[in-house]
Amino acid sequence: MTFFKTLLLTIITTHIGFAQSVDAQNLDEYFNTLEANNKFMGSIAILKHGNIVYSKQVGYSDPDSEQKPDRNTKYRIGSISKVFTATLVFKAIEDGKIILNETIDKYFPEIENAGKITISNLLNHRSGIHSFTDHKKEFLSYHIHPKTEKEMIEIIAKGGSDFKPDKKAAYSNSNYVLLSYILEKLYKKSYAQVLEDEITRPLNLNNTFFGRKIDIENNECYAYRFEKNWRKTEETEPSIDMGAGGIVSTPTDLVRFAEALFNNEILSPESLAKMKTIQDKFGMGLFKIEYYDKTSYGHNGEIDGFSSVLRYFPDDNVAFAITSNGLNYSLNAITVTIVNSLFNKHFNIPDFRVYEPKAKELNQYLGVYSSNTFPVKLTVTKSGNQLQLQAPGDSKMNLEATATGEFKYEPAAISIVFDVDKNQMLITQGGKTNVLHKE
Repeated sequence: MTFFKTLLLTIITTHIGFAQSVDAQNLDEYFNTLEANNKFMGSIAILKHGNIVYSKQVGYSDPDSEQKPDRNTKYRIGSISKVFTATLVFKAIEDGKIILNETIDKYFPEIENAGKITISNLLNHRSGIHSFTDHKKEFLSYHIHPKTEKEMIEIIAKGGSDFKPDKKAAYSNSNYVLLSYILEKLYKKSYAQVLEDEITRPLNLNNTFFGRKIDIENNECYAYRFEKNWRKTEETEPSIDMGAGGIVSTPTDLVRFAEALFNNEILSPESLAKMKTIQDKFGMGLFKIEYYDKTSYGHNGEIDGFSSVLRYFPDDNVAFAITSNGLNYSLNAITVTIVNSLFNKHFNIPDFRVYEPKAKELNQYLGVYSSNTFPVKLTVTKSGNQLQLQAPGDSKMNLEATATGEFKYEPAAISIVFDVDKNQMLITQGGKTNVLHKE
């Protein structure tokens, strides 16, 4: 581990408790900065102990008409749908409609190894069934056209098996499409109706439903990719993704769903425990994600330019959700920023300024810098018009110029300002600034 990554880790693990209140002002500035630089369009919600303590919407639900999103704007949530589907399967188990170790041959005899693949294997991605979305070219040839169950089973069966059931795990959208069809057979109704009857209506999740063609008049948004401007993407037909990725929701509904799930308002503690049990990095509809010394459960989603995140911290009854219809930035960076806010840790407001210094201009910054209060000496060199920073034992870091005398190194969240008149370098990381002097 490099010196600066070690230093940053030391800084961010100093405080381990959740903040009593969300730093809404800095979060607003963070998301407004992303919006102003065409990095993110979407919505965020944070829930603590049953209350929405932060909500923010940026960008457009429809850039062409400059329609802005609000708290009820609905987004496709991609694979977060799997959390709902897994929950529905466990409800069916609790209702005595199916058992976890039941094989799927009576539902799908045409699937390879159907007599050995169990409901459990589908839930935690241990079936070996090849994911139909991995055939990108073929998938994109039909993804905007409706498909029947028969047609989707033929596509999935054609993909065959990647390994023997229960021998290992590999993420497969096919598993959750098949689970969707099983739910329809068990309840003798559409997946959309099962979702409404068993989860969304009882929990009053009025903005959550199985997808259909996007309706902007219903406060649903389109998805976009940034190519100099935001360009609308094609819509995957929900009948293809089913419960693997076809649900529409809002961040507020998602965090309320997570709270209900983890507080046993939907399932028994025993069922939830099985969903949370991790084998080869997979739970049953859930992933376990650790931040610092805190543990969360949730899922990410991505479909057609929509991106989403759902996290719940059981020990603290805290949840957050992100839904995006346009992303030109790291979703993980946004997620970590929200976590840092929850943990009362420093987070940087991104600096998207771009400055191109001439090679000669960089000469005034070169040298060795040190301080009695800083643990190592730092050496500043250059290569062409690229300024570089190096700590003893580390490789050189290429710094990005943001303005005259100002630089950043994003991988370690470092910002640097040179004061040439005073022969000083101000280096900031994790909210702490150190002043080093040129030797």
